[in-house]
Amino acid sequence: MNLPNYFLADLPPEATLSQAMIEEACQTLKRNREQYLANRTTPSLIRLISGVAENWLEPDYPFRKFALEHGPRATGFSAATLTVGLDNFFKQVTAENLNALLVQELGHTQRLDAPSATTTEQKGLRAALANGPEFIAHITGGRIPNPVFISIILGVLVRSAQFVKCASGTSFLPRLFAHSLYDADPKLGACLEIAEWRGGTAHLEKVLFHEADCVTATGSDETLAEIRKHVPIKARFLGYGHRVSFGYVTHDALAGFSPKKIVARAATDVVAWNQLGCLSPHVIYVENGGGVTADQFAEMLGEELARREQLEPRGELPPESAAVIASKRAFYEIRAAHSPETRHWASENSTAWTVIYEADPRFQLSCLNRFIYVKGVTSLTEALQNADSIRGKVSTVGLAGTEEKLPEMVAQLSRWGATRVCPLGQMQNPPLLWRHDGRPALGDLVTWTDWEQ
Repeated sequence: MNLPNYFLADLPPEATLSQAMIEEACQTLKRNREQYLANRTTPSLIRLISGVAENWLEPDYPFRKFALEHGPRATGFSAATLTVGLDNFFKQVTAENLNALLVQELGHTQRLDAPSATTTEQKGLRAALANGPEFIAHITGGRIPNPVFISIILGVLVRSAQFVKCASGTSFLPRLFAHSLYDADPKLGACLEIAEWRGGTAHLEKVLFHEADCVTATGSDETLAEIRKHVPIKARFLGYGHRVSFGYVTHDALAGFSPKKIVARAATDVVAWNQLGCLSPHVIYVENGGGVTADQFAEMLGEELARREQLEPRGELPPESAAVIASKRAFYEIRAAHSPETRHWASENSTAWTVIYEADPRFQLSCLNRFIYVKGVTSLTEALQNADSIRGKVSTVGLAGTEEKLPEMVAQLSRWGATRVCPLGQMQNPPLLWRHDGRPALGDLVTWTDWEQ
C-alpha cells in the first residue's frame, strides 16, 4: 500500500516546510471547508465517522493492516500493543456514542444544524444553536494517537477546517487516520491537514496561529505557556497540560477470591500503550488488611507482567529510555539489598517491565514504559496525603473496591481534585463521552447563539 501525498506529513523527510506552504495550506483548508463541510448535516457526519471507525476494526482494512505492519518501526509500539489500543479506541466511536456525546455536551443532537431546544428551553420559549470555529489548529504532543484521533473527530463534528501539527516522529498514526477519512470522503479529507515539525519552530507556528480561530495544544505546562504567548487574542486557546494517574486497591477487594483478577486489571493499565499516557498509573496503592499484602501484590503483578510480555511485548526503546530504566533499577537493587522495605521484580536480560515495592507511601513519578511502583497504605486518606505533590495534576484514578464503598471514595477523590475515576483495568480506555481533564471536550469548541422567542 502506497500512501498518496495528500498531506504535508506525506512529504519525504528531507522536504523543508516554509511559511508560504503553511499559509497556502491554511487558506486552502478554509476554502474547502466553506465548500465541502460547512453545510453538512450532523447525521451525515456521524454516519461517516462511525463508518470509518467500523472499517478500522476489520482485520483486512488496508489502513489497519498498514498500521500494524509498519507501526512498530514508526511508533515503537509492538503490533500487539497497537492492535489492542486501536481496537479499544475505535470500538467507542459508534453512532450511538457520538449522538450521546452531542446530547451530553450540547443538550440536543441537532444543536449544530439549526436552533434547537430541550424540553426546559421550550417551556421558556428559548432555543439555541452552536457553531464550531472556522479553522482549528491542533498542536499535539506524545506518542499515543488517541488524543489526536478524538481531536480530529470533534473538529469534523463542529464543521471546522483542521490543521494538525504533530510532534516530531509522531505523525504516522494520525496521518493514517486522516488518509482513511480522505478515502471514505475525499471532500471532507480536503478540509484536513497533517504536518510534522519540531515544537517551537516559530516561523511556521506564527503563520498557523495567525490563521486559526481556535488553537488546541497538548504537552507540558511549560510548552503550553510558551504556545499561549504566541496565540493571537482573537483565537480561542484550549490547553491540555501534563497530568498523572494512579491506581488504588481496597483491602475488601483483596479479601475474597479475586486478587488475581485485580492484579490482571492493574497489569492491563500498565501495559496499555506502554504506560506512556497521562491516564497510565505511576503508582498502585494497595490498602493494608486484605488477603494480600502490598508486597505480595507487587510480586503477583511482576508475574503477570512477565506473562503479558509474552502476549503483548513492549517493543524496543530508544537507548536513552532504556538507560533511564537500567539506572533506576540499579538504584532500587541497591536499596533492596539493604532494606526490607524495598523489593523489586524485573524482566531478565531486558528492560521490558519493572515492579518496585516500597513501604514509603509517598507518590513517585515512574519513568514509564512498564515501570510501576506498588505501595501499601492504611486508607485512601493516607494515599491522598502522600500524593499531595501532584494534587491538581491528577487525571485518572483506577479503583478496585467493593460496590458499597465506591460512591464515598469517588466523592472523596472528586473533592481532592481527581477529574476521572474508573475501574482498575480501564484507565487507558476512557469512554468517548469522557470529559478531558474535567472539561467538555466538544462543548469547549463551540460558540452559542441563544434565540429568545
